[in-house]
Amino acid sequence: MLFSRNWLAELVDLPADPHEVARRLTAAGFNVEGVEEKGDDVLLDIDVTTNRPDCMNHLGLAREAAVIFGQPLRRPPTAPDESVDKATDAATVVIEDFQGCPRFTARVIRGVTIAPSPDWLRERLESIGQRSINNVVDITNFVLWEMGQPLHAYDLGKLEGRRLVARRARSGETLTTLDGQLRRLTPEMMIIADAKVPVGLAGVMGGADSEVTDATTDVLLEGAHFDRLCVRLAAKALGMHTDASHRFERGTDPEGCLDAVSRAARLMAEVAGGTVLAGGLDVRAEGFPPVRTGRLDLNRLRAFAGAEIAAADVERWLPGLGFTLVPLGPPGKTDVWDVTAPPWRLFDFEPRPDGRVWEADLFEEAIRIYGMDNIEPTLPRVLGLDARPTPQQVLREKVRDYLAAAGYVETVHFAFGDPQIDAAYPSLRPEAKALRLKNPLSETYSVMRRSLVPNLVDTAHFNQRRGARAVLLFEIARVYYPALPGEPLPNEPEHVALLCGGTVGDPWQRELTLDFFDAKGALEGLAEALGIRLEARPKDLPGLLAGSSAELVRPDRNGEVVGFLGRVAAEESHPLYIAELALAGLTGGTVFREVEIPSRYPGVEADFTLTHAVTTAWVEIARAIAELAPADLVSWHLKDRFRGGKVPEGAVNTTIAFLYNSQERSLTQEEVNERQHALDAELERRYGWKG
Repeated sequence: MLFSRNWLAELVDLPADPHEVARRLTAAGFNVEGVEEKGDDVLLDIDVTTNRPDCMNHLGLAREAAVIFGQPLRRPPTAPDESVDKATDAATVVIEDFQGCPRFTARVIRGVTIAPSPDWLRERLESIGQRSINNVVDITNFVLWEMGQPLHAYDLGKLEGRRLVARRARSGETLTTLDGQLRRLTPEMMIIADAKVPVGLAGVMGGADSEVTDATTDVLLEGAHFDRLCVRLAAKALGMHTDASHRFERGTDPEGCLDAVSRAARLMAEVAGGTVLAGGLDVRAEGFPPVRTGRLDLNRLRAFAGAEIAAADVERWLPGLGFTLVPLGPPGKTDVWDVTAPPWRLFDFEPRPDGRVWEADLFEEAIRIYGMDNIEPTLPRVLGLDARPTPQQVLREKVRDYLAAAGYVETVHFAFGDPQIDAAYPSLRPEAKALRLKNPLSETYSVMRRSLVPNLVDTAHFNQRRGARAVLLFEIARVYYPALPGEPLPNEPEHVALLCGGTVGDPWQRELTLDFFDAKGALEGLAEALGIRLEARPKDLPGLLAGSSAELVRPDRNGEVVGFLGRVAAEESHPLYIAELALAGLTGGTVFREVEIPSRYPGVEADFTLTHAVTTAWVEIARAIAELAPADLVSWHLKDRFRGGKVPEGAVNTTIAFLYNSQERSLTQEEVNERQHALDAELERRYGWKG
């Protein structure tokens, strides 16, 4: 938005260096994006933010500059010389919809002569890129850029009934706007009408049938305040954007309407030779505009800003910006004020639920004039968490920390995916249908994920194709299922998934190929760290290699299925092994570390090879050993498994290593053999190969 330095200088004294003006304005929140010399003038290209429509004009920006540079503001004169004839006898304004138009003002100027604008007016508009049209229209544009109030001049003789009505459009009504376009109006749009038909689109553009022409002698000059939303919706529906709509959509000064039409009427009488009728036409909604009040505490301001801002500065800056300050203490000794915001900041100071101005908004006004550059940079105090982490957060961090320490890298993926790929992999709720998106980015992202595995596999393949020798990935995130009975929203449990595959290390550092047991070992280590126990139960699952997949169950919860594990069927450069668990399935553990003092006496080892059906899982045998454990048996583990040779078809030889140790004395080999043989016999009876 372009501003003329010479125009601003008529309203406030400015430093001679325009770059200093630009620097100080930028520091106060008005970013000057360019400084350009144009003849004897300098143009400032300023990015006025949408919350500051009061500064989309020279008077508003001059008000800010007056406070910044400590200079008085020279307001332009507004009161015109009036005739004895009354405006109320010549025209009427009416508001039918106070929501869409809470205030409507107008002035009547008789006997104008339409002609080219004088040089000063034309040059002033052209300096900021505006085109001169004629003296009457140019005055309305001049006042728009001077005071920020959009105005419209109607040919009074063309208005049926010599009246203007602010109302909603009626079904079937049309309006030909000043740009020559026929606009079809809808009942949601605010319009300005005469006694019969629309003559203007409220807040956007006037109508061609009532515009000022060379034949115009009497002008009805309108300046109103329109609801921001009404203007925005109408302009958007009709594909229009004007200087007027740009300001109305952001919020004009509701108390500036009459001053602006009076200022324009005064100038119109000067440049067009007209006579201003006595009195302004002014209709407004009861209680409009609302008053924005708050309280400013200097000590709280200083603490907020981290700067020793003086009370005298506050009492100079804020009134200069239009705020009213009422001290709550002796004059000159108070540090708390009741503050009333000016009407031109009505929409910038949106109130709290109790109707008061937010304290931080008042702080901002003082701080931006004080200058952010004048505040010493300091690190904020770290006060810690607002509350203790929830059990879910604690669990999530424990899982994340363990997997990261185990060498896995965390990933983050989209929450949606391809329905075909989603169906190709296991899910902890296979009966649940994938939730489809109503507005997907593409078919590839058209359903909410039911599992974290597809994205991990896709990322692993992406890395494999680019030469990664190994991938170790994990993700903790939500999956999405249809709503549970009685629930209004989809079910969104948190899961953790991990994936490994490839070769780590090199021949010199003991090269290792990751396999099923690396993934299973990571899960077992995680379960142990959380104080729970998981068991793998063989089961064929979609997308996983047959015979190399299993469900993960909690034996302490009656075999509840909490996850799955297996080898991915779709392979590229090397096999991939995946697992997924519901975080809820990892709760309830007790992490208790009991230190056992090792025996001072030597232990005795024993091995036993059991031939059993290949379908008998090791976990079942281990459970039986724990049940039958004889005295002084302190540990056991699977040592070897062998199939082929003389082992019968359908059977496997499992060699188990046992360790006996007593805390009280040295055990003899005979004692160990007796106990071990009894245990071997019972294992043979339960699981031995029957042919």
